[in-house]
Amino acid sequence: MGELVYLRDFVVILAVAVIVVTFLHRLKIPAIAAFIFAGMLIGPRGFALINDIYKVEVIAEIGVALLLFGIGLELSLERLKRLWKPIIIGGTLQVGLSILLTYFIARIFGLSWQSSIFIGFIVAISSTAIVLKGLETRGETDAPHGRIKLGILVFQDLCVVPMMLAIPLLSGAESSASAILTALGRAALIVVGVVIASRLVIPRFLNIIAATRQRHLFVTTVLLICIGTAWLTSAAGVSLALGAFLAGLVVAGSKYRHQAMSDVISFKEVFTSIFFVSVGMLLSAGDIFQNVGPIMLILAAVLAGKFIVVLIAGTIMRLPLRVAVLAAVGLAQIGEFSFLLIRTSRETDLISDPLAANLIAVAIISMFLTPFALSLAPKVAAGVGRMKALNRLLNVSAAEDAVQKSKLRDHVIIGGYGFAGQELATALKGCGVPYVIVDLNSENIRRALDRGEPAYFGDITSHEVLERLGIEHARGFVIVINDPAAVEQAIRAARDAAPDINITARTRYLLDIEPLKKAGADEIIVAEQQAAIEIVSYILGMCRVHNTEISKETERIKADIDENPSEIHSW
Repeated sequence: MGELVYLRDFVVILAVAVIVVTFLHRLKIPAIAAFIFAGMLIGPRGFALINDIYKVEVIAEIGVALLLFGIGLELSLERLKRLWKPIIIGGTLQVGLSILLTYFIARIFGLSWQSSIFIGFIVAISSTAIVLKGLETRGETDAPHGRIKLGILVFQDLCVVPMMLAIPLLSGAESSASAILTALGRAALIVVGVVIASRLVIPRFLNIIAATRQRHLFVTTVLLICIGTAWLTSAAGVSLALGAFLAGLVVAGSKYRHQAMSDVISFKEVFTSIFFVSVGMLLSAGDIFQNVGPIMLILAAVLAGKFIVVLIAGTIMRLPLRVAVLAAVGLAQIGEFSFLLIRTSRETDLISDPLAANLIAVAIISMFLTPFALSLAPKVAAGVGRMKALNRLLNVSAAEDAVQKSKLRDHVIIGGYGFAGQELATALKGCGVPYVIVDLNSENIRRALDRGEPAYFGDITSHEVLERLGIEHARGFVIVINDPAAVEQAIRAARDAAPDINITARTRYLLDIEPLKKAGADEIIVAEQQAAIEIVSYILGMCRVHNTEISKETERIKADIDENPSEIHSW
């Protein structure tokens, strides 16, 4: 009957989650927060529909592994190499400063230096699962602040292993230096071994599996690579999630990357949702009310402290203020790996049980608040960006300083130098139309300068940058960046600076049309719309339909979208 208990718990989780998330969706509550709330309701400290959290945690860990595997698939090792600056510099600054700040605050409250450092470990870690899920949902993984967050999160995950190994040293338990070095060496060896072996073995292995043309076998193989690598690294002392992330990077280097992503996506969404439910099950509303004072004090200190730390890191890295603020808001919570650190320390006297319980409550509440914070972050960043005194104080206006005052007239400003921006620049140059390029991606700007393009590193949501680019004398402003919130802010900034300028914006989804029109865009190019037109044109042409009929159908698509964009749903 034991297996029926597991099945019953699984049914309870899914049923309550569906009801709660559906209801809260109508109130515009983010899905992640809704899943956490569902966990509070069904957990042993809620209505006790499920009493054994351990069984749920096993499923939840699979969810985290699949989430990190999916992120690894989207990145690839080559792309991760390009994130070395946020990983090495940003990660070191964020983790180091977080531990340092927490240490001094904890010492002020009378805690020992060992406990202060350990609490610094707990506070320094942010939630990889929630932050990456938020970036994925909002389509901001490739945005400048998305890359900063991702790099810092990767560094944090790498730090979990040495933090865990440091616990015996901090607690005074017997643990020789050679044992610590051996554990670190074993962890490093397994990570390097997995990457090297997988790069040599996995592509050939997937070729053999794909040759069978058995889709179910391919799906099983992908799950084996993900879960197997995660288990292997976990057994070696490295976090399970990091192992899954490495597995994703390895598969991303093969030609089966997109197929693997499509096969894993359904599993990932279900199991990740269960992870968020399991987080909520750890929280008790009664415990919060009994200790509301200390919990709220610690929560405020954590959110404010981590926000300031990332802002300082952004200042040192010379990030534009808007990017630094967005990254700071996104990384202000305490993460799921902090639970692992607290659990590992239970056999020591580093922190008392009441303090550990308060820290767990603070972590969960901060995770619950993160989706709301991410929704408000663009508005906060826009407001802070207009505070010129703060810009000068923090000295994070590198993007503005890099842009020289333009002397052009009747030119086109290209915001973004990805594929679309490059092609537009080439076309304008060929037609003799003057233009200037601005982008927050330093690699794109370096590439543009190597080609002799008039390019500047700058934030197109900044009034000052647009003014320096001569927007009041420009013929048009074209926005082709992968940050939906920044696109809307850039439109508003441009419309304020030059009310009569023609603004063209590109977006991925049809649901973005109305907000961008309200912001002041004259023309909106939608990737979904263009894809639909291309597909219809190609298929009708293949079916030998007359060109006149094809034109009628494509015009119908445009008319349907223009008249009722809100009634067309994107999945």
